[in-house]
Amino acid sequence: MSRPTTRRAAWVSAALLGSVLLAGCGSDGYEPSGPWRAVPEGEPPVVAPPSQQPPGQAPTDPADPADPGDPAAGDPNVVATDLAVPTGLVVLPDGSAIVGERETGRLLQVFPDRSPARELMTVPVDTAGDGGLLGLALSPTYTEDGLLYAYLSTATDNQVVRFPLGGTPNPVFTGIPRGETHNGGGLVFAPDGTLYVGTGDTGNPALAQDPASLAGKVLAIDGFGQPTVGGDPVFTRGHSDVTALCLGADAAVFATDDSAQGLDELDRLVPGGDYGWPAESPTTADPVTTVAAADGGLGGCAVTAGTVFLGARDGKRVHIVTLDGNGVPTGEPADVLGDRYGRLRTVVVDAQGGLWVTTSNRDGAGTPAADDDKVLRIVAPTSSGDSPL
Repeated sequence: MSRPTTRRAAWVSAALLGSVLLAGCGSDGYEPSGPWRAVPEGEPPVVAPPSQQPPGQAPTDPADPADPGDPAAGDPNVVATDLAVPTGLVVLPDGSAIVGERETGRLLQVFPDRSPARELMTVPVDTAGDGGLLGLALSPTYTEDGLLYAYLSTATDNQVVRFPLGGTPNPVFTGIPRGETHNGGGLVFAPDGTLYVGTGDTGNPALAQDPASLAGKVLAIDGFGQPTVGGDPVFTRGHSDVTALCLGADAAVFATDDSAQGLDELDRLVPGGDYGWPAESPTTADPVTTVAAADGGLGGCAVTAGTVFLGARDGKRVHIVTLDGNGVPTGEPADVLGDRYGRLRTVVVDAQGGLWVTTSNRDGAGTPAADDDKVLRIVAPTSSGDSPL
């Protein structure tokens, strides 16, 4: 984490976004399909088909919430409020989302049309330190099996579990070291069904290089918890705290590593890679980009059309990094939402090009507003040029 990587000198206009996000013209593509209904064990929830809305261009920086347009409508970027440190978020095929609260284990359904959030279930978690419900992922065959995967903390370990909504969480992969800090929590499925799992060093940096430990690693397993390559689940090592994972073009896997000191990193992962924590070696892989601690606290990662969006808790913004065809940053970084909503964490891009973002102001390090924490959804201008952003 301490290796010197030149930090870009200035942010460019958020108008760079205009060519990178996928977004709709006019409607945001969401049509409520009626009240959510619990489903029996093993059966998929009833959802609407994915939107067929064509891609378009993305917005510039959202409008200042102090002037949201119609006062009765409230802030158009906020789709849910009064949550307890929303951390994991997944978008459902019907355009709504499920968000998990780190400190309670609750799962709630939230809607892009700002309908009231619906509590779905609670997953048992241990919230000591920075543990709790840390990551969510949809099964690759969600429309058939209705399964969610979660990364969560117990009193003795971190583990990956899976369950249908309303069902009992069943362990998939257990025994990930658990600490007061740096518990990791990134989850993402690749198109081939591999589940990548990001862990942290638990506050003991030496574990990140220890081949006998699962701490400070990214793991590669299948949906049943079995290693996808040989008998070793470790895919990469040398990480401080892998808070988020995301997929780019050609199924490239990216990780955000929230450093204990120095620079936070965005890493492009390669099998067997060593990412240099706590000590570099001649084979240490270079990061895609780094973020200074004051602007970092990286906790979210999303990729679309060659652009990476990074949620930053300490930086209180979403960093934007544009990559060329070789995965190398081009131009200068940009950002959106700077100092608008406080500490920002999870970022997810949906099929309509909306950018979902969770705040993290009730995590003990922020200054929460009365209605924190929030889920945001940043949408594009309509074809007439009007925008709630």
